[in-house]
Amino acid sequence: MTSAHHIILLAHGSSDSRWCETFEKLAEPTLHSIDNSSIAYMELAEPSMETIVEQAKAQGANQFTVVPLFLAAGRHLRKDVPAMIKTISEEHSVTMRLADPIGYNPQLGLAIRDVVQEELAKPAD
Repeated sequence: MTSAHHIILLAHGSSDSRWCETFEKLAEPTLHSIDNSSIAYMELAEPSMETIVEQAKAQGANQFTVVPLFLAAGRHLRKDVPAMIKTISEEHSVTMRLADPIGYNPQLGLAIRDVVQEELAKPAD
């Protein structure tokens, strides 16, 4: 039996598996350190958000926080994802909350700075 609360890291998705592998690698630290967390794709790849909700609900989850792995809130996060969340939550009788896109968190800016500093420290070819 799992916790009643489940975290969904939501990526856009792509039919190109290399795209998905990039997000799965980015999600690994979270998935390994936070119980009851999964990655899902908005479209074009599996698992979908609905698939994750179905699986987690079968294990006792009834509350979901969707954390978008998006840099900003474009059309998908303003319209498409909220509509998907509304439909899924109604069809599966669960509570779902959409968090801000990960790009809104100032810690991401610090991580980008650190990556740039690492690149600057590498010897020139």
